[in-house]
Amino acid sequence: MGSLTHHHNKKTGATYVYSVTSYWDKAKKAPRNRQVCIGKLDKETGEVVPTTRKRKIAERAAVTPGISAKVSVAGPFMLLEKLCKQTGMGPLVKRCFPDDHEMMLSLVHFIVHKGLPLSRSESWSAGHLHPMGEAIISQRISELLAKITEADRQRFLSLWLAKLTEDDYLCYDITSISSYARANAYVKFGYNRDGESLPQINLAMLFGQKSALPAYYRRMPGNISDVATLKTTVQSLDFLGSNSLHLVLDRGFYSASNITELLDRRYHFTIAVPAGRKWTQEVMDRHYETIGSPRNYHNIDDSEALHIVTDLRSWGKKRRRLYLHLYYNANQAAEEFDRFTRKLLTYKDEVESGQRNKEHEESYQRYLIIKDTPKRGLRVTFNDEQIQKYRKRYSGFFCILSSKLKNPVDALHVYRQKDSVENSFDDLKNTLDMKRLRIHTAAAMDSRLFLQFLALILICRIRNTIRDDKILRNLTVREVMEEMQTLSKITYSNRYGQLYTETSPMQRKIISAFDLQMPT
Repeated sequence: MGSLTHHHNKKTGATYVYSVTSYWDKAKKAPRNRQVCIGKLDKETGEVVPTTRKRKIAERAAVTPGISAKVSVAGPFMLLEKLCKQTGMGPLVKRCFPDDHEMMLSLVHFIVHKGLPLSRSESWSAGHLHPMGEAIISQRISELLAKITEADRQRFLSLWLAKLTEDDYLCYDITSISSYARANAYVKFGYNRDGESLPQINLAMLFGQKSALPAYYRRMPGNISDVATLKTTVQSLDFLGSNSLHLVLDRGFYSASNITELLDRRYHFTIAVPAGRKWTQEVMDRHYETIGSPRNYHNIDDSEALHIVTDLRSWGKKRRRLYLHLYYNANQAAEEFDRFTRKLLTYKDEVESGQRNKEHEESYQRYLIIKDTPKRGLRVTFNDEQIQKYRKRYSGFFCILSSKLKNPVDALHVYRQKDSVENSFDDLKNTLDMKRLRIHTAAAMDSRLFLQFLALILICRIRNTIRDDKILRNLTVREVMEEMQTLSKITYSNRYGQLYTETSPMQRKIISAFDLQMPT
């Protein structure tokens, strides 16, 4: 495909668009270029108005005997091909999977465009442009999923993580994906975040705050709790050769052993700490009388202000320095009163039913009075003294522990950005057809998850681009793809070449936002 150049005619005021093709002149032994006028530039729309000859190609081809025409949907391909290059994901897939990259990227295009099962890609590939350039046979999909190795996937993730994570904050979270599979060793019953009574796998993901792109993922058995996953995840990151990472974690991942593990491996982190921990309450007791002082009042943004104090901590035997930021919001104290009451009822039900949660043992001992006698059996009542103490003294507090961020306002902003990974999970399940796993073997499932991860990179880049546009931000990613669906390429046999259909106003807006170049 040649480049484009513009020539302005001063006499007529018209600007002509030329296609420039470079070539090597063997006779003169020097580079030359060939320019062909393809049309005139419309000053108002920026569209290229084809020359009379180009407009008549289709008319002549339509009436010439023996000339055939093939129409292929081109708009989604143009957009996704540009994003593959722009993010660097496409070249990296080619580097790690030299024999299969075209088919892999074609399936990724299909997932982003349609969000349907891979079995539906065969009919799609017949009428759409895609990197592979030929029909995707269902049997070949099965062969591909079995062929992709764990070593190749890990190589890609290692290179991708290194590309994305320089001086970035990585939000870490876990979701569950339900499955009907019975032959998959990773599908287990566990805490299902969608409230479904199905076995599942757990999927952990790291998401870059600054890049706004998924950086890493890892699948795990469905019966592993959140807090137990962090240690093995940071171990796997070490195997990939990652360093200087800064993880952002929800309070569900907090435990003393996890903090020690992160410090020992020299990872920076910013994590919410449950306010009900004994050591955090001791810090609150120390600052309870003074945190309400005007000197501790900080503006978070134009609409929010909080009372904040920072407590310098020494952690573990090596006495590593940490910053515990305490935030107090009197307006949220009443809401927390209700949440705490619901938690107490849950604790009581867990003990009475015999389904005790190891993570709640400290709360059982503090807020419940548990008696088990041979005569009366198990009796569980509330420890009103400790409950009232918590409600009066600790409601309205929120704690963030950081190994690097000294400024409490910066730490709060970084922590709140962790919602980006939750949005990414929503895309994975709803936009990219991962609400249910339809694959039964573990090997094929791993390859399918990898393709979903690649597709998620493109989905996130589309959302990042349209987010700040006044017109496009009202569209979903799926609607953007459907808008590009009507832009087609018409290829004629013999010498008549190819034409692209005219663009609609919305397509021109998308083309401009993503800086696409219409082929000539």
